[in-house]
Amino acid sequence: MTPDLAKIFLGTFIMAGTTYIIRALPFVIFRRKITNRFVKSFLFYVPYAVLSAMTFPAIFYATGSALSAAAGTVVALVLAFFGRSLVTVAIAAAAAAALVAVLL
Repeated sequence: MTPDLAKIFLGTFIMAGTTYIIRALPFVIFRRKITNRFVKSFLFYVPYAVLSAMTFPAIFYATGSALSAAAGTVVALVLAFFGRSLVTVAIAAAAAAALVAVLL
């Protein structure tokens, strides 16, 4: 086995172990049903917070201009606020970002 292949396998096993620990740890820690309203509320919003933390930086670096990225973000937020579908929001935001990029 070459040294590069060994590093790839080692990295893969470390990542798999880390992912398994993160997913299995809540089952080990919380053996009973969670009844605390604060904890339940906190755990309810964690996926949204993580998704936002991963998405928002990518939004502003996806285009070559901060203005076009901001325009797409504003359009997406407005349409999402008014309850439009995910496809509509995504297409309109991409179109707004592209339009502003062309105009600049």
